[in-house]
Amino acid sequence: MYQYDEWPDEMSARHLQELPEAEALRLLAGVPFGRIVFTRHALPAVRPVNHLVVDGQIVIRSTPGTILSTHVEPAEAVVAFEADELDSHQRLGWSVIVTGMARPVTDSREAAWYKAMLRPWVEGEMDQVIRIQPEIVTGFMLVPVAASA
Repeated sequence: MYQYDEWPDEMSARHLQELPEAEALRLLAGVPFGRIVFTRHALPAVRPVNHLVVDGQIVIRSTPGTILSTHVEPAEAVVAFEADELDSHQRLGWSVIVTGMARPVTDSREAAWYKAMLRPWVEGEMDQVIRIQPEIVTGFMLVPVAASA
């Protein structure tokens, strides 16, 4: 539980400021990992992944046969991708959520380029490259109330 003196006062109150799409994608490109949300057995599932943002599209890698590749890649699934950078002490930061179609990158030269640029954080081959084409981009920044006025 919060102690009374930990609750926000007027000096620490925050406002959610909506971000333009280009700024949201720029912020997304500036962090090394995010979370992909997909459907598994008709329920939402979430996996942390590292990613690239290239020409406004999110690119991730996966290992064939894993839950992520099985439920996302073959079906050209609708997915969400979220990343953020939040400072809980300062109560500042941002969050970006992208919703769109996930499709495999089938061109071997393009896939090789992505593989060279996107090094997995976990062991394994991660031979599958998946691209998310954003349809909806939503971004918010937590800013001091005085700064948003």
